[in-house]
Amino acid sequence: MSNEWFLVKLATQKILMKYPQINNQLFIDNRKRFVAQMEPGSIAIFHSNYQYSWNGDAFHKFKQNSDLFYLSGIDQEDSVLVLFPDCPIKEYQECLFLLETNEHIAVWEGYKYTQEHATETSGIKNVYWNQGYMDKLRSVINMADNIYLPLNENDRAPYKSPYKNLDFANEIQQMFPLHNYKRAGKILQRLRSVKHPVEIDMVREAVAISKKGWERIMRSTKPGINEYDIEAELIHEFISNRGNGFSFEPIVASGANACVLHYIENKGKVNDGDLILVDCGVDYGNFASDMTRCLPANGRFSQRQKDVYNATLRVMKEARDLLKPGTLLMEYHEVVGTIMEKELVDLGLITVDDIKNQDPSWPAYKKYFMHGTSHFLGIDVHDSGMRYEPMQAGNLFTCEPGIYIAEEGIGVRIENNIIIEENGYTDLMDEIKMPIEVDEIEDIMNA
Repeated sequence: MSNEWFLVKLATQKILMKYPQINNQLFIDNRKRFVAQMEPGSIAIFHSNYQYSWNGDAFHKFKQNSDLFYLSGIDQEDSVLVLFPDCPIKEYQECLFLLETNEHIAVWEGYKYTQEHATETSGIKNVYWNQGYMDKLRSVINMADNIYLPLNENDRAPYKSPYKNLDFANEIQQMFPLHNYKRAGKILQRLRSVKHPVEIDMVREAVAISKKGWERIMRSTKPGINEYDIEAELIHEFISNRGNGFSFEPIVASGANACVLHYIENKGKVNDGDLILVDCGVDYGNFASDMTRCLPANGRFSQRQKDVYNATLRVMKEARDLLKPGTLLMEYHEVVGTIMEKELVDLGLITVDDIKNQDPSWPAYKKYFMHGTSHFLGIDVHDSGMRYEPMQAGNLFTCEPGIYIAEEGIGVRIENNIIIEENGYTDLMDEIKMPIEVDEIEDIMNA
């Protein structure tokens, strides 16, 4: 078989995807919403993430920049999206610059987007190769007054990590110092917080795969295994059901390990009598689910474990009822704190006097429930959203209260995924009857 024939074959086939191609109306609608917020005479430029090196000649698995994916659906390195709705040259009003394949890439890496497939994926008709793309854009950029650039504006972002959009922002300001620069993130944060129906369906599928993983580990967990054995069961189920893998580093924490909030070593032994906390999610087509569940190693909750679990579950159910249009996230968490107080008093962990004498900046309940109740979910597991504006229909949140009793070696967190609607909410995990009650868990583990 000649390399020339091989190249032709690769160029004419489509990517064999793990999941059905996403309806490109999602990306078309997202771009329309974005450009409607741009000032007249503006161009916006988005880059894919770097493909980061690991060690030696190895690379980390590529993960696309969330903003570029949100606006185009393109999931490939060395990609550039340009939006310039007022450009007098129609070909540059909306266009992509992508990596052009060659014999070396085809033999060593395989398929890259053809121009036709990129159009089918994104709904963008003008697709060019990225070799020397800035030479082509130079005159186009000079037609604009403003340049919109995206940066990682997540307030939890690790600011010391380099990334392509930041490097490009520094480079382009050297090349075009007299333009006005605008923050694309200011627009995207608000847009991305309200989910398109196609996005909700993608998260629904990720949640459905999560349920399969949860049911698998309930049937396979027993004393004497290791935490990483449970992690292995999860990733097997997720990938075999067309997930890309975990949506974040999973937490599999038995016994006292569950009281370490970001425990990801997953190397401990599971002992008889342990309660195991599992916090994980599925990446399905670049959309994330996020669930936390607890299970007893031997298939039966002790009375104390059951009491702590049911207290946490009651708080979760009351908290999700508060997720509705008009609610402010920070005020919501304060209300959840008062709900948690009663449960902690009933469990004998704090007293009424502790509450009366508490430091308002660090309420008594925070000794046992020290994290937030909810975060935005979507393309990213901690997705973009307007944390200081009222909630609205289309917001997708986790709901995940927890109780952590280090002195007893018990840590419980229960987490569901909630889409806010005009007149209430839908719990995407309850929707598919994901087991959550003590009796359900024990019945499955002892079937």
